[in-house]
This record gives sequence, structure tokens and C-alpha cells, in this order.
Amino acid sequence: MRRFLLLGGLFFFLIGLVACSTEEETAEDRLQTYIKHWEKENFTEMYGMISNKEEFKPEEFVDRYKKIYEDIQVKDLSIAYQLPESSEEEEPSTFPLKVSMNTVAGEVNFETDISLSEKTVEEETKWYVNWDPGFIFPELKNGADVGIETTQPARGEIYDRNNNGLAINATIYSIGVQPGLFENKEKEIKQIADLLEINEETINQALAASWVSENTFVPLKDMPTTIDESFKESLFAIPAVVKKDKIGRTYPYKESAAHLVGYIGQITAEELEEQENGTYTQNDQIGKRGLEQLFEPRLKGQTGVTIVAKSENEQSTVIAEKSVQDGEDITITIDANLQDLIYNSYGDDAGTAAAIHPKTGETLALVSSPAFDPNELTYGMSQSKWEQTQNDPQSPLTNRFASTYSPGSAIKPITGAIGLKNGTITPGEGIEINGKTWSKDNWGNYAVRRVSTSSGPVDLTDALIRSDNIYFAKKAVEMGSDAFISGLKRFGFSDKLPFDYPIQTSTVSSDGTIDKEILLADSGYGQGQLQISSLHLATTFTTFLNGGNMIQPTLELDQEDSVVWQKELLSSDQTQVIKDALRQVVVASNGTAPEANITGVKLSGKTGTAELKTSQEDTKGQENGWFVAYPEDESLIISMMIEHVEDKGGSHYTVEKLTRIFDHLY
Repeated sequence: MRRFLLLGGLFFFLIGLVACSTEEETAEDRLQTYIKHWEKENFTEMYGMISNKEEFKPEEFVDRYKKIYEDIQVKDLSIAYQLPESSEEEEPSTFPLKVSMNTVAGEVNFETDISLSEKTVEEETKWYVNWDPGFIFPELKNGADVGIETTQPARGEIYDRNNNGLAINATIYSIGVQPGLFENKEKEIKQIADLLEINEETINQALAASWVSENTFVPLKDMPTTIDESFKESLFAIPAVVKKDKIGRTYPYKESAAHLVGYIGQITAEELEEQENGTYTQNDQIGKRGLEQLFEPRLKGQTGVTIVAKSENEQSTVIAEKSVQDGEDITITIDANLQDLIYNSYGDDAGTAAAIHPKTGETLALVSSPAFDPNELTYGMSQSKWEQTQNDPQSPLTNRFASTYSPGSAIKPITGAIGLKNGTITPGEGIEINGKTWSKDNWGNYAVRRVSTSSGPVDLTDALIRSDNIYFAKKAVEMGSDAFISGLKRFGFSDKLPFDYPIQTSTVSSDGTIDKEILLADSGYGQGQLQISSLHLATTFTTFLNGGNMIQPTLELDQEDSVVWQKELLSSDQTQVIKDALRQVVVASNGTAPEANITGVKLSGKTGTAELKTSQEDTKGQENGWFVAYPEDESLIISMMIEHVEDKGGSHYTVEKLTRIFDHLY
């Protein structure tokens, strides 16, 4: 029968208090103490409370409990007991017990009976638990051991919009040796070490393992099947070299999508420490950069774990099981063929490009040149190659499309749009500009320079066609710092780009203010301290193709598209003014992008040359050439930047490259 505590009055309370103080400890009292130690995993204290220590040494109890609970990652341990339903004993010594816990394989619950017996130890009689291994798990009662079996999930794959694999699980080579096939062991080990770029000592240590025999395959290094054919011939010409096919991560587009996709590699101790306990082991691989890192939680999947009871003569019994869950496949908006085409157009040049569909916002390419082969980093780049890559002056490890740069004159359509919106600029209304330089009395020796002079008043259209620095400097100064910054913010400056991939925020200046008139003038034509990413710049141009609304860029194919990021930046009439001017940039005799005037496709766009000077007094510095362009059907905007064009024709060099891409596409 169940006990109930009756609080009928002070008299009964005092009687109970006296009784409790004089009664000896009951089996239930002892069990409660034992359970408290159990729930806190105080195994040493538990061991001191069992009746049959002669049957179980401390290591068979304390160490075993500790190891099993650690291995299966026990948490939320809870033990409850009940008083027997009916008992002839005045004080019961056997109790129904319910144990529950969470483990690496999920929740485990079991019920059993626990009994206690009185025993005199050192002249003191107490209740002791009659213990057996079934209290760890019932399946262990007859001498079985706990085992953990894991099933690794398949990592999710990354595809482009046309189902081309960007990061896939495909056949790779496990390169190794078979000791019995050596003809000249010392010579061949040296050859293998040179080709695989590993130490001879590493190979010798692998061969010296106790499990190696003459016919054993001894793995040395994993490599993608895309390795150079001449390299394969040299490697497999060595008699002892053997390969086995296995499944591994492969990046078919190599360098062209490297910065976008990233790669996976062995998890480091620091990375393991940052992860939720139990989600990774020291043998796991993890996304290191790019989409592999960004989508790691979705790509990883969930390891299948089974906790089993194993005995020598019996089949394993499942204690708990968590099914394996393969990683999620992810499809992005990128067009891998366009990505590859743009990347290869760079050749030996450094720079960045972004392509976006101006109506839907789907991002079609994100390029950073130069790059690295993610296959090499996944399967082990040699130390010498790694040092060479790190020290390369072109910085192939730098992700340029995620960075921001001075836009130069490519920002002028935005300055023009800001002026149209706030009334500083009126379509068709010109201003007098004389000569190639302009400065104000308080500017000292500093002056804004333009490339060509004007034959009459300069309006917005003429200023865009000829890329007139002075016009946009004057208009920025006229509207003032507050109005100019406010306009830039409406175009997304100083705000995080609403995009899944982390892109550096475009900025107005180093501190977000423009408190000097010279800086304001320079900012108006894209110099000063303005910084913008290639994707953000392409995105700003969607405003002119959507009646004044700027479209939000997207990365995953199943995201909602055609979402307006910033609305009513311009009226439809105002956007047409800028669109007409951007076409004239290409076709007018005095336009800055005549190389883009081709017969295959009608292009519109804006050039830009950003001069990177350490101070305003410098007369020469690095030049980055920009060209942002779109075709007549308005299905694509590409913004391209190439570094160090100062000796290559400035932005004309970029125009030629991007035009060849459009010519190829159309």
C-alpha cells in the first residue's frame, strides 16, 4: 500500500518528528540516498553502498559505470522508485525502479526491481543495495558488454541551378602500396614520397604497422580522380603503388568556384571545442570556408548511433538506436557555366565579378580571381605548395567577391539617382564647367580632375556618357553631406546586404560620416572612402531596370525571388533618363565604353577607374578598372573589377574582357 503524509495538526506533527528522530534508517531511506548519488553519477559513493563488494571489484563497478556513461554521453539521468503495491513486510526492502536518460543514441528507459538487505559492517547494521550489472542496463545482467556502432551519413551535395555539381560525393582514389610488390623498396619509397609530397618517414611508419603483411593494402593519401594524367602515369608506373576507389568530396569546378563553394577538411581541436557536445568527433571533417562552411549544419547530416549489449555467445541486443540522417542537398541560383566562363576570362589578372538577374535577384555568379583548387586543400596540399600559395602576391586565398572596394566612376549612376530623387539634379538641366579641373577657394592645392572638357553646359546624361568627375563632385557638394549619405543609405550603404553568403557591408567612409567638403566631392564620383562589393554594385543597377525599385539578391534556388529590397528609389521617368545615358556610354562617340559596342548584343553600362592613393597629394597609385553592364533583354547584370589596370588601358581593359563574355553568351 502507498504511503501518505497526513498533516492533521500540530500534535501529529510533533509525534512524527519524535518518531523520525528515534527510528533507525529504513531501506527506503537508504535507497533514496543511493539514488541521489546515482543521479549525480557519484559512482564511488554508490559502490560503498552495495552489499556484494566481494563479487565486484571497484574497477568493475566505478570504472565501468564511468566509462559506459561517458562513452554513450549520458545526460538528464533520472531514477524514480515506487513503494510496492502490497507487501506483508512492515518496511519493504524491494522496490520497483524506473531509470531514464538521454544518450548519444537517444532516450533510454528501463524498469527493474532493486532490493536491499541489512548487513553489519564494522559493528554497524545498515541497508545495502544488492547490485548486479543489470542496473547499468538490463541487457548487461548476464555478463554482456556495451558497444557503440555508428553509421556515417552521406554529406549533402551542392548543385547549381542547372543541377551541375559544385560540391559532390564522387569516386576518389585512395593511393597506397602493397609491400609484396616492391622491387626496389628504398628507391620506390623515395619516388612515392616525391610524387605524393609526403615524407619518406611517413611511408615507412605506415609500413611498419603491426597489421601490415606482404599482401596488405597500406593507404597513404586520398586524391581526386581529376589529377593530371601524366602524374597518374608516373605514380602508377611504380610497381608497389596500388589504388582503391572510394567515395569522397569532389569539387568539379576547381578554382573557378573555390571561394564560393569552399572545401572541407579535418576538424581541428579548436573547431571541435566550438561545436555542441557529441555532434562531431576528432575524426570528422567539417566545412572550412565558403558554402561548405555556411551550410555545414545542413550538409553534415546526423550520424546513426546504436548502443548494443554484446556477449561472446549471443547475438548483440540493441539498447538504443538513432537512425542515420544523410545531409541535405542544396541547390543554389549560381550558373556554374557562367561562373566558369567569367573566372577563366581573368587569366592571370586579379579581381572580382558578380552576376545577377535584375528582375528576379537570383545571383548567377560570384567570382574571385585568382583562387585555389579546393580538391588539393581537402586531400592535403603539400607544405611547399601551401607556403607558395600563402606568399603569392596575387593573394589567391583572399575572397574578393566578399570584400568591398572603391567603385570609382561606376558609382556615378547612383550619385545621379540620389540627385534626381532629392531634386539636386533636373533632367536636361546643365551646369557650366570650364577646363579639366575644379576646386573651391578653401581647398588649397587640391582640385577635382576630369578626363575630357565639355563644349557647353553639362547635364546628367552628358556627365554619365563622358564620366565627368567634376559634374558629380559639384552635385555632391551642392546637395550636402547629409542628403548624399541619406541617399547612399537608401541604396543599401551601411546596411548588411540581405544575402545568405556573408558579404562585407558597403560603407560611406571609415566612420560613416563625410565631414570634409573635399571628401564629399571625391565621394560623389566614386573616390574618397566609398567602399562597395561587386554584388552590391550589381544589385544597385537593378534599380534602373525595375522602375526605381532595387531587387534583393538571392542565393538558394527555392528562395522567393523578385523581392524588392528598397522601393521607389526613383520614378519610372527618372530611371529611363539613366538607362538612356548608360546605353549612350557604349554607343556615343564620346562614351567611355566603345569596346562594348558590338553587333551580337546591345549592351548598356558604366565604366569606372578607382585610383588607390595613400594620400590626396599622390599623383599615381594602383588603379582598379570596373565595368557594370547589362544586355538589351535585361536578363543579366555583371559587375566586373580587375586590379592593376594602370598599365593596361584602365577601365577599357575591363570593358574588353566583360564584352567578350557577353559576346560569348549572346
